[in-house]
Amino acid sequence: MGVHLLKKQHSSPSLGGGSSGGSMPPKGCMAVRVVAPAGGAEEEEERFVVPVGYLKHPLFVALLKAAEEEYGFAQKGAITIPCGVDHFRRVQGIIVNQHKHHSHSGLLSGGHHHNPHHHNHFHIAACFRA
Repeated sequence: MGVHLLKKQHSSPSLGGGSSGGSMPPKGCMAVRVVAPAGGAEEEEERFVVPVGYLKHPLFVALLKAAEEEYGFAQKGAITIPCGVDHFRRVQGIIVNQHKHHSHSGLLSGGHHHNPHHHNHFHIAACFRA
């Protein structure tokens, strides 16, 4: 059983936050739009599909708090996260690596791992963009 990194989906003009902004994510996943904050040299925007388990990870929670501060709760469609795409990919990589570490340490030790930072059980393999 391998863990697959989730791939990005390039933004399109129809990705305006409405329901027509891309295909529906698979069960257990959600779409987020990553938009570089204003003032950057280049405006970048990409759509990612991530496991809902990310909602429990402290790094992802910090991104959601930034989204709340920037846009409030009145967003429609995919949640817009105000950060650079490269930063989002780094955060995503950390979350995936922690999940892989937790999965492997539990299998190798035969016991339950009690580190509170590693209690994030993600359904990663099924969450891919169409």
